[in-house]
Amino acid sequence: MARFEKISNRFASKMILAFLLIILIPTTLSGFSFYLESSALVKRNVRASTVQVTKQTADALSSIFNAGSDTSDLIYSDLKVQKAAMQFSVSPLSKQAEMSQSLETLLNNVVYSSSFVRVVHIIKGGGIGWGSGTFSIAKLRKVDLNQQKWVAEAKKQDGGLVWQALRKDPFSGAGENTDLVLPISRTLKDFESLRQIGFLVVNLNGKAIINTINQVKLGQTGRYMVVNPDGQIMIAADLSRIGQTVVDSTLHELIVHNDEVEFEYFNNGVHYYGVKQRLSNGWLLVGTVPTVEITGALDKLHTRILLTSACFALLAVLIGLLIANRVTKPIKQLTLEMKRVQQGDLSVRTALTSTDEIGLMSKHFNKMLDEIEQLMVRVGQEQNEKLEAEVRAVTYRIHPHFLYNTLSTLRWLVRARETERADQGLAALTRLLQANMGKNGQMVTLEEELEIIQKYIVILEMRYEQKYALLIDVQPGTEQVNIPRMLLQPLVENAVFHGFVPLNRGGEITIKAAKRQDELHIEISDNGAGMAPEKLQTLNAKEGKAKRGIGLQHVHDSLRLYFGPGSGMTVTSELGRGTQIDIVIRLQS
Repeated sequence: MARFEKISNRFASKMILAFLLIILIPTTLSGFSFYLESSALVKRNVRASTVQVTKQTADALSSIFNAGSDTSDLIYSDLKVQKAAMQFSVSPLSKQAEMSQSLETLLNNVVYSSSFVRVVHIIKGGGIGWGSGTFSIAKLRKVDLNQQKWVAEAKKQDGGLVWQALRKDPFSGAGENTDLVLPISRTLKDFESLRQIGFLVVNLNGKAIINTINQVKLGQTGRYMVVNPDGQIMIAADLSRIGQTVVDSTLHELIVHNDEVEFEYFNNGVHYYGVKQRLSNGWLLVGTVPTVEITGALDKLHTRILLTSACFALLAVLIGLLIANRVTKPIKQLTLEMKRVQQGDLSVRTALTSTDEIGLMSKHFNKMLDEIEQLMVRVGQEQNEKLEAEVRAVTYRIHPHFLYNTLSTLRWLVRARETERADQGLAALTRLLQANMGKNGQMVTLEEELEIIQKYIVILEMRYEQKYALLIDVQPGTEQVNIPRMLLQPLVENAVFHGFVPLNRGGEITIKAAKRQDELHIEISDNGAGMAPEKLQTLNAKEGKAKRGIGLQHVHDSLRLYFGPGSGMTVTSELGRGTQIDIVIRLQS
């Protein structure tokens, strides 16, 4: 009993039951009508059944096509695929191998997850590409993509889907023995610049498509084919007809310019019955059969069972609509919620609670979104903690360095028995530490930083027994801009130690600050010794971290960690004339 309930709750079981009800109820009632000698309606019933079967076949083909387009959308929106297509050519060989393996695994998983997708290709151009299964890079390199019509059409569609006729896969397998596929192509695009970066080809299983058509019988000699809106044959059991335009002009006119589902026409004196249904990609499923094969001797009963057949058709439609609505409604609801997630709304949760596969899928869908949100929170917390740790490391590196130099000066004064000057130095250091160890965290205003520097100049003058003039030119309105604590002090110390001490004289240090649009520009210059071009080039080089020294590296790291891209420091100097350091801070950071 439990096993029966489990089977009956499956989505596939519900669909099979629906099809059986739609087909068997009209067939059973028609047989009963024949038994009551009311089978004149059989002709119409047969036609209704033909339309219904054609619609079912069209729905089956549309399901296959939708699986292909959904797969294409899934890969198209995958950031890993986009990143590989953009960065593969400029990556080292080890990274290229890693990218290729990752993409091939992704594509194989996509193929394994869909019974309708046969093989998937990602083509970058220049002989570079990836694919699932038996994808052959050698075959790809033999093909001139610029000569392929589908390439031109894909570029024209600019990311839209390009549907091609059934064909042998030119990029897979060995030799000419390749799979029969129906390709869906499109260009891959960089979502930021919208430029085209390659091509995506999802190949549907051609045999499955042909089998879907061949399983439907249309009389004895009737046949189905799939044509595009221009009347060109895209799918047919006879592969030699693929790519040709429908030869019969009357049939071509009825397919292309007639909106009726059913139609009749003559070909070489034979009366034909035709039916067509539009597929999800805009193509048409067309079936034709000699009328006599589907009606025959039953035509004479047409009048007697007309009313009964109409009732059967109406009942079949009502039952079909009822079952289709019950089965497809949760699928549509889940699809809409998935599209909202695709657009970035991770707060979506589905309320479907059925016990079939759709309900199970909904449950896992909600669980997946919960895990994604938790992961995003964890990643954000880890990044913030990492940044805070780096900031603390930068701060703890400069403070000991600053105290070491200052205490060395005071020690030198004590050893020289200049107690009064040492006392003045300790008083200055005390005031300096009081200003530097405020309660406002790592940031101070520009005005507070300049006050710290003025106190530090007093200590430097004691240490080197020279006078250092500090000239400050700050644009009004910039004094309250927040900057990292101890950002400018190391630069002033370097100006004295490297600019004036080697010359054994005093000098001038100028600090200027001004706003320019959304940036704060700070200039620190001296008239000291300057530096050689070789040393200057080392200080400005990105890889010069090891040769900058603690002070300059502190400034560089502080700008990087607090203000990010767009902020930085540039050193200019001329030997014998002095040094200038320009700092740019993006205020919006």
